[in-house]
Amino acid sequence: MYIRWHGHACFEIANDNITLVTDPHDGKSIGIKPPIVKADVVLVSHGHFDHNSTRTVEGPNTKVITECAEPCEVSGVQIRSVQSYHDDMNGEKRGINNIFLFKMDGLNFCHLGDLGHIIDDDISKNLKGIDVLFIPVGNVFTINATSAWKVISKLKPIIIVPMHYRVGGLSLSIKPVDDFLEQAQRIQRVGNEIDFEGEDLSDEQQVWVFSL
Repeated sequence: MYIRWHGHACFEIANDNITLVTDPHDGKSIGIKPPIVKADVVLVSHGHFDHNSTRTVEGPNTKVITECAEPCEVSGVQIRSVQSYHDDMNGEKRGINNIFLFKMDGLNFCHLGDLGHIIDDDISKNLKGIDVLFIPVGNVFTINATSAWKVISKLKPIIIVPMHYRVGGLSLSIKPVDDFLEQAQRIQRVGNEIDFEGEDLSDEQQVWVFSL
């Protein structure tokens, strides 16, 4: 299987049978290239324009999931959502953010969307056994680097993928990934895409840094 980054919080996770896309943007609205992919399944953490451009990646049979509080199976992918907030005021400023957990090829993925607060024990107990964690680190609209590491310490994933940070051309005023990486012990720069299998993952936690 492979993971490809399309910038911001948009990732393409695919195997031989299924292509899943998270939080698609249209590119031009945020100053970077749009995702060029047709998804079988799209996960949308919340309704803001830089995360919900489903038309950009939809094909004729695409299934769009915005919430899945009870575990469900969509196109062979096991999916569940856990409610959180887009801010640190219980959603009063920016509303609800849905965290998505999904399982492909025996691996447990977790996409935190635009998480705006350090998760509490009630949320963390529902996010166990994560192999690959996609976590926002850019501050302003989400948690910052320090808060991200506090979330990571609660969830204990094997692979950490930072997202939602400033890259060249991005028109949103968020922070670059540097502060987050300063606190990382093991970093692997994977380029725009990485191919891997479950057995490739070691027991040692590491950060995969993608580029556009």
